[in-house]
Amino acid sequence: MTIVDTSDISVEMFVAVMFFLLLIAPLASLGVMRLFQGRKKAGFTLIGCGVAGYLIFQLIAGWLN
Repeated sequence: MTIVDTSDISVEMFVAVMFFLLLIAPLASLGVMRLFQGRKKAGFTLIGCGVAGYLIFQLIAGWLN
């Protein structure tokens, strides 16, 4: 195992990544779960919100760099 150097990551980027990982992953997984439950409207809405969160993350990540 090697040690990963994280000194190049700014605090703002770290906070942004953690915030959006805590937002995007649960929305996508809940959306898939709702689809398996047969609640298509809720499932697609949650997946759409996850995609929208990802697009917003891309805009913020581009702005921070």
